[in-house]
Amino acid sequence: MSKWKPTPEVIDASRRFRRAKRLRSTKKVLFGAVLVGAVGAGYAYDRGRLEPVQALMQSANCNIKGNVSIDTGERIYHVPGQRYYEQTVISPRYGERWFCSEAEARRAGWRRSKV
Repeated sequence: MSKWKPTPEVIDASRRFRRAKRLRSTKKVLFGAVLVGAVGAGYAYDRGRLEPVQALMQSANCNIKGNVSIDTGERIYHVPGQRYYEQTVISPRYGERWFCSEAEARRAGWRRSKV
């Protein structure tokens, strides 16, 4: 009985498959390295985008949430203890941000939430 030997086409296809698999793996590693470098440079990865770390992270003293209304585009800030404070999520890509004081928020042109 003779052993089966792969044809040159099968060998070539196998090599191409392994090469493509290595390239996909390399791309993931490179993306991770770029991402780590970006975070080290003061940026963070947020839902497919790089955002400034300061805008994403809440500092201990800056706990006032500056939110942009989806319906009206109005800029509203929420202080801890208000009705919708916990549900409000800050997305810097929409111009939302954290404030350290109500006075700072008002100076920036934001109004206090009515509820």
